[in-house]
Amino acid sequence: MKTILLFWIFISTLFANPLQDAIDKAPSGAIIKLQDGLYAGNIIIDKPLTIMGMGKQVHIKGTGKGSVVSIKSSSVTLQNLIISNSGQNMQKIDAGIALTQVRDCEIRHCRFFNVLYGIDMDRVENSRIEANDITVTKNVISLRGNGLKLYFSNFNTIAKNKIHDTRDVTLRYSNHNLFVQNEFVHNRFATHLELSNANIFKKNVYKYNSVGMMFMGAKDTQVIENTIFSSQGAAGIGVMIGGVANFVFQNNRVRYNAKGLYIQGKEKALGMKRYIQNNEIAYNAEALHFHASIKDNTITHNKIFGNIDDVVKDTGGNFDPSNVVEYNYWDRYDGFDANKDGIGDTPFTIYQHADLLWQENNKVKFFYATPVMSLLDFLLKLAPFVEPNLIMKDAKPIVQSP
Repeated sequence: MKTILLFWIFISTLFANPLQDAIDKAPSGAIIKLQDGLYAGNIIIDKPLTIMGMGKQVHIKGTGKGSVVSIKSSSVTLQNLIISNSGQNMQKIDAGIALTQVRDCEIRHCRFFNVLYGIDMDRVENSRIEANDITVTKNVISLRGNGLKLYFSNFNTIAKNKIHDTRDVTLRYSNHNLFVQNEFVHNRFATHLELSNANIFKKNVYKYNSVGMMFMGAKDTQVIENTIFSSQGAAGIGVMIGGVANFVFQNNRVRYNAKGLYIQGKEKALGMKRYIQNNEIAYNAEALHFHASIKDNTITHNKIFGNIDDVVKDTGGNFDPSNVVEYNYWDRYDGFDANKDGIGDTPFTIYQHADLLWQENNKVKFFYATPVMSLLDFLLKLAPFVEPNLIMKDAKPIVQSP
């Protein structure tokens, strides 16, 4: 039977630069326990080991240049630490913790502040980022770093973190990652995927971000049971969906956004791309905003109510037969249910009448919701002098209230 020896190293701040010295002298697999105190940062970990804070004020402070902690070995664990004072070089991606080409690492219960980037994950696999509080240096939003950055990083779990007041959380070329029970508050793009596939977002909370979730070039993505509220700013987008395939959006709550879901389709794309099912999309200025074509969508069993506009389309073209839209509740549906089966006797249809003017002309949009526009829209519905555009048709609308 193989015996594994663990070395327990206790150090204090009474010695000069104790932490890097302890790391250098520790054998592989050692556990370094730190008491409350201030420790010199810009440390490099190049062997498997654990650094564990034993109090509430175990603070590793960088020199203001480079990353505070650089992890260059697999099987490293950092727990219960305060990380601060990284450099501010965007090109070098100065971070609180930088992981480079490693696997099986864990960062748990750490707090980050006054760092350019929070955690930078470069070619990291099978690692876990859990229960951390991550914010960055309070520069103007365009000059802030990302709270979390994944680049060519796969099979990682990001769980129960609070990421707030940062620029973005980004995934590029990163696949099979799980984001679960995280909270994203006051960021720019709270999660931004680009050319990343088979990622799962489950039970996360998004509040007061400019854009809650952005998916650009993402295949086989699952977005399940998330709360996406109150996206702010000129964009104010809850979820932006562009260039996706087999995109599953289920059991989410999307409320109080300028645009609930902003969906960018492609005219030449073939096959079902998006599955939007069993969601609550409520109290947004626009529930569903389509840019380019409205095609290749399965939109079923959603509750859509309390929005200023249910469906908006900002370019030409009509509702495409490739869509499957049915069994949704729309609070604007005014049909009947004679046989009491819970399904409307007639389809729910949405046309562009006078509202086509403000959707395609920002100057006219100033008059949106004014009495004159409401009257014009009403008259055009009664006696249209141009053929209106059909932009949504729910073949089997649900009639009961949510």
